[in-house]
Amino acid sequence: RRQGKHAAALQTFDGLIALQSGNAAAWCDRGAVLASLGRHREAWASYDKSLALDPDLAVAWYGSALLYSSLRQHDAALKCFQRVLALEPDNAEAACKLGEALRPLGRDEEALMAFADALRIDPDYPFVRGEVAWLKLHRCNWAGLEAAIEATVRGVREGKLASMPLDLITMSDSAADQLACARAYTGHICKNPAAALWRGEQYGNPRIRLAYVSADFRDHPVAYLIADLLERHDRSRFEVFGYSLGAESASRLGARARNAFEHFSIVKDVGDEEVARRLREQEIDIAVDLMGPTLHSRPQVFALRPCPVQVNYLGYPGTMGTGFHDYIIADARVIPPGMERHYAEKVVRLPDSFQCNDSRRSAVAQAPGRTGAGLPQVGVVYCCFNNSAKITPAVFDSWMRILREVPGSVLWLFAEHPILQGNLRKEAQARGIDPQRLVFAPRADYTEHLARLSLADVFLDTLPFNAGTTASDALWAGVPVVTRPGEAFAARMASSLLHAIGMPDLITNTPEAYVALAVRLGNDPAFLAATKATLAANRSTKPLFDTDRFRRHLEAAYVAMWERTQRGEPPVDITVAAVS
Repeated sequence: RRQGKHAAALQTFDGLIALQSGNAAAWCDRGAVLASLGRHREAWASYDKSLALDPDLAVAWYGSALLYSSLRQHDAALKCFQRVLALEPDNAEAACKLGEALRPLGRDEEALMAFADALRIDPDYPFVRGEVAWLKLHRCNWAGLEAAIEATVRGVREGKLASMPLDLITMSDSAADQLACARAYTGHICKNPAAALWRGEQYGNPRIRLAYVSADFRDHPVAYLIADLLERHDRSRFEVFGYSLGAESASRLGARARNAFEHFSIVKDVGDEEVARRLREQEIDIAVDLMGPTLHSRPQVFALRPCPVQVNYLGYPGTMGTGFHDYIIADARVIPPGMERHYAEKVVRLPDSFQCNDSRRSAVAQAPGRTGAGLPQVGVVYCCFNNSAKITPAVFDSWMRILREVPGSVLWLFAEHPILQGNLRKEAQARGIDPQRLVFAPRADYTEHLARLSLADVFLDTLPFNAGTTASDALWAGVPVVTRPGEAFAARMASSLLHAIGMPDLITNTPEAYVALAVRLGNDPAFLAATKATLAANRSTKPLFDTDRFRRHLEAAYVAMWERTQRGEPPVDITVAAVS
């Protein structure tokens, strides 16, 4: 089982149980093997049998908890982890997993206590330090944040499993740190991969077989961005497959993404080895990992090397740090020349921007009035709809300086949780700003959100983790985006978008310049109006929202990758020439 030979392990446990039907540990181990094979109902039955034989078998409770977590049944997982800790109070692994189960339930303070327990038991327990820092950022609970971030970054630099990659990019824009973190993470997750499934064979199919692999073919930023591209792929050259790692989505966007594929498979409950085997048996030429190391990703599938070309794109703005992702889709701004050494993949630079976009974005016909959106009738509206974990104390300091210098202005944020709202209002007051100048937008349908975005005057970006989809949404809605780039991919996304829409003047290089530009836009109505007019004109004439132009560039990259494998040549950095 430790070697990943699940079929053989299952046969062995079945033989053992035939001889010792009352062996609770054997039933438990059988459940773990079945879970690895994606046979979840049978796995539960095995765990239940194990616990019926021995109700105090902590490892069986733990296996059940992991199974519930993998299926996103967080309440059930929570109860199982609590039972494990009742039996084994010094189980650092269970304490960590308890914290992870509490996170999606919005019980962040309890999660922090669980993570603190894990660190008390084992100060170097994998990824916990990063989770603590991320949770503090997510709730804008900045007490002790600086020390938590310093401990996380120090651990990464010491080669420890201090953080998951997605957590780290909220804390550091160092490309070297992010590469070290990704390598440690994927090396830990993808231990002892089996022999590669693809061994150099060439396929004779009439079209290049292109597969997109993701759990996010649903109401999710990745689907918002990629749906139009999927619909436009050149079917005379590419046969397009979708592999969904998530549950079937009943949403309009989920249906749109699903219908964009010629072949669509839901493999949520299928084990990694089986998913990889299907990719190989379907002779997929190019597999695109749309997730990277994000929630519900399956890097083990790619570790099995089922396809000649494997690409890291869109879902994670950074390197996977692996030897089994051949290329990363980028541009010359998110990965400038000379930075290739910080990316494990070969760099593919598209001519305009790395980000695909939906030129068919739609909003409801009638935008709400300011009053309906909870905004004042007069005054400049600054906004930022980025995830709250991207809001650092330094960024917030800049925002409060902007509000101080633009009388009557407000800052419009997305922050549903009352604790988060309270923390931000408290921080505003501590900086001498009336807390009521922070306005919090409720969750809304995507089309309604696009409509209300037009009520804002200026979008204020974050660093070290820039806006991605949220910046594109703002630009589509006619709202200028003020940004400041850092070093790594995630810290340069908005700069890429602004270049692609022909508005590089909105990119600043220092905190002072960032504040000064935002203040000028707020205090100079003519300058703001001219900026908005330029943005409105550029939306239909510049490359950012020209999905068909983007499609031609990306397909040219895919063809270049494929042709190299046909010639038996290894991956290399690729720069795609612009097409008309």
